[in-house]
Amino acid sequence: MRDLHVSFPGESGPVRAVRGLGFELGAGESLAIVGESGSGKSATALAIMGLHPPAAAITGSIALHGEELLGRDDRGMSSLRGASMAMIFQDPLSALTPVHSIGHQIVEAIRLHRDIGTAPARARAVELLDLVGIADPQRRVRAFPHELSGGMRQRAMIAMAIANEPDVLIADEPTTALDVTVQAQVLEVLETARRESGAALLIVTHDLGVVAGVADRVTVMYAGRAIEQGNVDAIFHRPRMPYTIGLLGAVPRPDGAGGRTLTSIEGQPPPANAPPPGCPFAPRCPLAKPPCREREPELVPVGADAQRAACIRHEEIAADGLTHAEIFPSAATGDTSHDARPRERRPVVLELEAVKRHYPLFEGTLFRRRVGTVRAVDGIDLELRQGETLGLVGESGCGKSTTLLEILSLRPPNAGRISVLGIDVGEIPGRTARKALRRDLQVVFQDPMGSLDPRMAVFDLIAEPLGAFGTPPAERARRVEELLDLVGLEPLHAERYPRQLSGGQRQRVGIARALALEPKVLLLDEPVSALDVSIRAGVINLLERLRSTLDLSYLFVAHDLALIRHVADRVAVMYRGSIVETGEVERVYRHPAHPYTRALLAAAPIPDPALERARRRRLREDDPIDGSPRIGDRRANGERGNHRQPPIEPSYGRSRGERAASGGARPPGGDERASPMESPSGCGYRTRCTKRTTLGEFERRRCAEDTPRLLELSAASPASPGAAADTVHASACHFTEPPPATPTRAAHPTTPDR
Repeated sequence: MRDLHVSFPGESGPVRAVRGLGFELGAGESLAIVGESGSGKSATALAIMGLHPPAAAITGSIALHGEELLGRDDRGMSSLRGASMAMIFQDPLSALTPVHSIGHQIVEAIRLHRDIGTAPARARAVELLDLVGIADPQRRVRAFPHELSGGMRQRAMIAMAIANEPDVLIADEPTTALDVTVQAQVLEVLETARRESGAALLIVTHDLGVVAGVADRVTVMYAGRAIEQGNVDAIFHRPRMPYTIGLLGAVPRPDGAGGRTLTSIEGQPPPANAPPPGCPFAPRCPLAKPPCREREPELVPVGADAQRAACIRHEEIAADGLTHAEIFPSAATGDTSHDARPRERRPVVLELEAVKRHYPLFEGTLFRRRVGTVRAVDGIDLELRQGETLGLVGESGCGKSTTLLEILSLRPPNAGRISVLGIDVGEIPGRTARKALRRDLQVVFQDPMGSLDPRMAVFDLIAEPLGAFGTPPAERARRVEELLDLVGLEPLHAERYPRQLSGGQRQRVGIARALALEPKVLLLDEPVSALDVSIRAGVINLLERLRSTLDLSYLFVAHDLALIRHVADRVAVMYRGSIVETGEVERVYRHPAHPYTRALLAAAPIPDPALERARRRRLREDDPIDGSPRIGDRRANGERGNHRQPPIEPSYGRSRGERAASGGARPPGGDERASPMESPSGCGYRTRCTKRTTLGEFERRRCAEDTPRLLELSAASPASPGAAADTVHASACHFTEPPPATPTRAAHPTTPDR
């Protein structure tokens, strides 16, 4: 790519989405493009594929094997799409045709570029689904997109992309909406496809942990242009651009102790139709000087390994070794001190005892009959104390959000007891008392755009709960002004509508609305998952500051384990409606006791390429358990990949021949999770547990027949019944190894923060 420019017509002038971008990508290489939303990442990927609308103005050069792509008509580009280059989109449910089966769509992609019959193409489709780790591909090939989980749909997209062995794979945010375990599996499939086929991989993402694990080189984009480029080690360990340093400082790490304030890059990127003079990052850069605002700096060599940066102060940054805490004041300031009282002396503000929420499942329209029960929450115990943050983690569908809804309803669950501020919700006398309790229990939702009424201005959104509780108009206006200042918004934002705000600003409005009634407990349902990394850091820092200032208690639901380690005091790990491990966050992260917790931590990416290469990943539930080699191990054994070779064996479990000889059985795992309708005896995790391979017949029978209880762990005794499970490190596993008597250092060494 050379000097690529992409612009679109706009009411106030052309919108310059990409400005002068250039890079090279060789066979077998992996290049990551990172940056905030609107930086031009996806516009670049779509320009390569020729998928922009006719109104887009695209200039420069994009060459594939030396042949120019710009200027080709749609027929010419269609001959390349899916054959020489293929794209994996961010949302597979939107990218796949809902009215055709997965197999039909893969067959169509194959036959479009190959002279092959339907039967061989269908056999190839089955082979591809097997290759990307989808169990029972003969059955799944007939499934429709809505019948697959998110991870399986993304794997099907990858299977379609590699169907014709392309030379270039473009992945646009391929893991954004996936659980940490499914994300790890999808990334492994991508890495396998790249290594074995020799294809080049261009991955667009804002997840720096993903970049550290899969990329060879990195291009950092801001305001439509590349502001730093280099190999992955140079970008992560020797960044020369303040924006890159800020992005790296904004990422919480799953391997490091929590507590440090994340870097928050204040301000917004400049408008694409009217960029400011000089460096586009200057208005947000703490190091900016007058020369920075006079002329936009060129992308120049700044060190070894072909590293380049667009900053006139790169030499000072390198000479002084400036870190994110030294450049960005928000990373070094702010009072986040917590309640110093011992936990046992602080009052309990939220308590769940043996809470269950089961939903009957019916079949039929005219003659309905009950066919099962969905056990969304199946007997959980939680305890949240004043000034504390309790993290609730687990894969999608494990019951986290249902737990929050049970608490918010302030009504008796199917079974068990819920107590809010010492009041049993099952004994609330009436509607008036229930409404009074709602003042002290508020929620911040995952999607601020979906939870804020688009027809109401910010002032009305924040003032609405005040009006519902009879606050006088004058007091409402004063309180709204106070809340806007509290969450870091300006008074002028009060007149705007949600569509006129950025994602981070909308989430701050949601937090202000939740704080309007001065609650004591906040329930946070994935409050930052939809935000850019820099904006997310600002919201996290805000929540930390508010907890300290207002003495709030948080129940924080997330599947981001790095985030939970950073913000939480205690953590509860949830699987299939049950708590399988709980305890102080540092204790659980350093010494995970349950196999499921270990699987989650093993799958969490670390934003450090050196550690990602060096660490020995634990065996995950979808890895082979019978000793057969994985695809990724072949290169290490001297076997070189060739994208013109016959299809390779899958990396999940035994080979095709071995499975055929055994009737097609394969170790369960990956997305083939047990249905929540099922109520198997014994341990619910046993079908995915890798620890079972080390157990004898008697121990396996115990796992299959005896349901484990959540029991205390100690150095002297691995399980001690009768202890309060929410005040200690506890695990629901029959064969938990005892933790060491004294906590040790984190499992992964840390490196100096940049």
